[in-house]
Amino acid sequence: MDTHSRSFAKALSWRATGTIDTMIISLVVTGSIKLAATIGLTEVLTKSLLYYLHERAWLKIPYGRKTPI
Repeated sequence: MDTHSRSFAKALSWRATGTIDTMIISLVVTGSIKLAATIGLTEVLTKSLLYYLHERAWLKIPYGRKTPI
């Protein structure tokens, strides 16, 4: 079972990757570095929290888990 800090670290590393992607797409679509950065910052905050909560919820679901022998 993952600790809360491990789930949080995974959330941050994944969001950094996702945010870079979002900022690049936003820059290409809008042509504005400022707008792309604003979208990226908003996205990293909301999606980090959502990912953490999602991970913790899945830890409570036994589906697909194998018990150690």
